[in-house]
Amino acid sequence: MTILEQVNQGMKDAMRSRDQLRLDTLRMLKSKILAVDARGNLSDTDVLKLFKTYFGSLQEALEQALAVNRTDISDKLKSELVIIQEFLPKAPSLEESKALVIQAIAESGAKSKKDLGLVMKSVMKLNSAVEGKVVSKLANELLSD
Repeated sequence: MTILEQVNQGMKDAMRSRDQLRLDTLRMLKSKILAVDARGNLSDTDVLKLFKTYFGSLQEALEQALAVNRTDISDKLKSELVIIQEFLPKAPSLEESKALVIQAIAESGAKSKKDLGLVMKSVMKLNSAVEGKVVSKLANELLSD
């Protein structure tokens, strides 16, 4: 079952259970897919990239809502993020991420913080589910000036 089919099935289930927040979130995910390809003929990897981008924008919105103390908006955004995470691959733990960064540094031959781009690229090839901010922080700690 493709991700688009899972989204469609989730929409049907949400309609049956009258879960409006879930239905709205899944409709938004489907609209993201259809905005790129009107027939929904995208590979699962392309769909995951779209979902990851949308997930990141929701996280930024959540941070902004928390900064201005808007709990009503932040609660809704947290719920949406949980729904979207169901479709995203599980992110590795901090220890697993550190191991990936160490492996990427060794493979890319990075010596200083100037080579951060090489390390980031290498880590994303190894495991695209790793969060970029985490990789950047770990690489900065491990690389010398």
